[in-house]
Formats: sequence, structure tokens, C-alpha cells
Amino acid sequence: MSSLYVDRKNVELKADGEALVFSENGERTGTVPIRSLSRVFFRSDIRLTTSLRKLGERGIGVIILSGRKGTPSLLLGRPHNDAARRIAQYRLSLDTDYCLRFSRAIVAAKLEGQLDLIRERKDASPMHRYPLSVCERRIQGMLPQIDAQNTIAALRGLEGAAAASYFEAFSEILPESLGFQNRNRRPPRDPVNAALSLTYTLLHSEAVLALYGAGLDPFIGFYHALDFGRESLACDVIEALRPQADRFVLAIFRQEVLTAGDFSKTESGCLMGKAGRGRYYTAYEKQAEHFRRELETAVRDIARTIGGMKEDE
Repeated sequence: MSSLYVDRKNVELKADGEALVFSENGERTGTVPIRSLSRVFFRSDIRLTTSLRKLGERGIGVIILSGRKGTPSLLLGRPHNDAARRIAQYRLSLDTDYCLRFSRAIVAAKLEGQLDLIRERKDASPMHRYPLSVCERRIQGMLPQIDAQNTIAALRGLEGAAAASYFEAFSEILPESLGFQNRNRRPPRDPVNAALSLTYTLLHSEAVLALYGAGLDPFIGFYHALDFGRESLACDVIEALRPQADRFVLAIFRQEVLTAGDFSKTESGCLMGKAGRGRYYTAYEKQAEHFRRELETAVRDIARTIGGMKEDE
């Protein structure tokens, strides 16, 4: 199964039989078999028809990245039928002890992932060994402190301190021409932050689809608190995957799949151009199945912990 990325203006898309049909100016320009798809991503101004309900019927997620910042909107398929699972989730979200245990596990997994990346780069980049070693010692020293944190707020403080050290080291192993100094967003101010934000956005959307399909409410989290309009459980799920997303972004810049020339700086922040997006999506799709397997495993684990999930689901 693969993903379809559509980044072309003034295209009309409809389902016809077992295929998606593309048209421009009333003329048919191409088809894609539906059976080969797991996800469809739309960018730019595209006309959609109601026949695309077939994608939802087949469990194919549709993610629309709108505007210059690529804000995601999702078209979801049929929901999981077991509402009891969501009721159990709501109850656990009010259980302070459960939320704290869950949050400790999330932060531990994220810090372990950051350590793995730092150690990989330390072995591969002797010239950066000192700053990477400093970061390694700091994060390694934070791991034993996780279980001692008695509130989620304290855990967030520890996670934030680890992130500051981690991204300081991250800046050492990127080309200086990219201008990366620290993690920033809303808007991202350099090419690396723009690529990180897009990757996290895609992962978050994938997490929402996986949670929805498993009968969980993406908005009710355990580590991330309730916040209007935010899928907090999806935020929880992708935390441990962020270092893998960082590794992917690091690779596409070090291998020059993307360069500073693929971005422009505007009042809206640093934006990836269309040519760069094409290469980015190709590279992302090579990693997407791995990300989806990791998300599926994480979501299944959460559903089983909450209760009501059968082994064959």
C-alpha cells in the first residue's frame, strides 16, 4: 500500500469504479487504482467530488494541507463501532495516577530516542564528538529523574530541558548555511524548522487516523491536557516518534535532498517551495510505512491498556 500526494492546482478528482480519476479543464489526465492506496494527501486548490466517499468506505485516510503553512484537515472513514472503548478512555483521562504513569513512559521513550540519535551521530561525526557527548551526558542524567517527577507539569519541565540540550546538539550536525540554532515554530524561521514542522504535522495526522480507526478519541489525551481544537491523544502518541522524525529530517538535509535554496523567507515564516515539496514527499513516503507501523503498534497498546480490544483487531 502507498500514499498519493497531489500538489497541483486546478485539478478535479473523483472516484470512478475502482480508480481515482484526475481531470484538468474537463479532460481526463490520469488514474490511480484505489486498491493500492493507504493515504491521500492534497495540497493546492483541488476540486473534489462526493464520489470520494469511497475512500472513507475503504479506510483510506484523506489529509488536506491547506494554505501556505500546510494546516491539515482530515476526512475520516467510518468510525470504530465500540463506543465502550471511548467511555473507558474518558474515565482513565480523569485518573491522575494513570495519566502520570502513562506520561512517564512517554517521556522516557522520547528521551531514549533522542539519546539513540545523539549516540549515532557521535560515532559517525568525530568532529562533533564534544558537544554531542555533553548532550548525551545531560539526557542520560535526566532519565533516572523521570520516575521521581510527581506531576505532569514537572515531567514537562524535564522534557523541555532535555529538548533544549538535544536541539543545541542537533544544530552542531547540520550545515551552517541552514541557519538552524534551536527549535522554533508558528512560524518556523529556518529550513530545518520548516521541515520538522511539516514532518510532525504529517505524523500527527497519521496518529489521528490511527486512533480514530481504533475506536479512540484523538482529543482526549493523558499527557497532553485538554485544549480546544487539539487532538491531545495524537500529541501523546507521536512524542516517542519525534526523534525518528528528527533523524529523517537530518538525513534529507545532510544528503542534500533539500537545501536552503528550496525555501523562501517571508512574513509568514520560512516556507518550502513546490519543487522542494515534491522531493520531500518522495523521501517521506519511503519512511511512511515505518512510521505507520510504529503508530499502529502504539495505538494498539493504548487500546489494550484501556480495555475492550480483542487480539484479532
